[in-house]
Amino acid sequence: MPSVHSSPFYPMENPAIASLLRHTSGEKRNKFSAGGLLKMFKLFPMLTSGCKMVALLGRPRKPMLKDSATTGTIFGYRKGRVSIAIQEDTRQMPIFLIELPMLTSALNKEMSSDIVRIALESETKTNKKKLLEEFVWAVYCNGKKVGYSIRRKQMGDEELQVMQHLRGVSMGAGVLPTASDHKDSSDGEMTYMRARFERVIGSKDSEAFYMINPDNNINNGNQGPEFSIFFVRAH
Repeated sequence: MPSVHSSPFYPMENPAIASLLRHTSGEKRNKFSAGGLLKMFKLFPMLTSGCKMVALLGRPRKPMLKDSATTGTIFGYRKGRVSIAIQEDTRQMPIFLIELPMLTSALNKEMSSDIVRIALESETKTNKKKLLEEFVWAVYCNGKKVGYSIRRKQMGDEELQVMQHLRGVSMGAGVLPTASDHKDSSDGEMTYMRARFERVIGSKDSEAFYMINPDNNINNGNQGPEFSIFFVRAH
């Protein structure tokens, strides 16, 4: 796997992504601060009971998110590859699920920078499908191409277990119980980060998801790192 280097100020040559970036250039967006989720994600080795938070929150009958925000979950074994799941409702199946061609440790390294941008580009020449229904994606992290991935049409047992454990969680980070058939694996524990994202549709060929500040009333003068996910279909 190619190495991944932090480059928060990389040029975005794709005009569709550049347009989505300009969506935020003239305003102060309430993205999630490093004081919360991102710092927790980088401190995974210190978290040993993330599953306790899941148990305490329980599984409410009504969704915890009453607005139109989308839920994004980033998860993976510490020594394995990282996956991204996007849900409109945490009680339902993801509308998009993919395993990225990069290790969880590599993403942790990228989070030490002020900007984390995951870009997925479909090279499909037609637009018969909706953008998030495309299967093959070129994956970039902070401007560095890390490989290709195929969208999961269905969840496997491990992905399903993660979604079930986090069904009652709207945001947070931690460690999930290890599946019985994975306890002796060298991949380590299953870690996760979940947050709300604002969905911005640029066109039928471009969308973006921006992590949202969980409390718009807090203003400490530090906007913290940005975490964004971009989807683009190239023609």
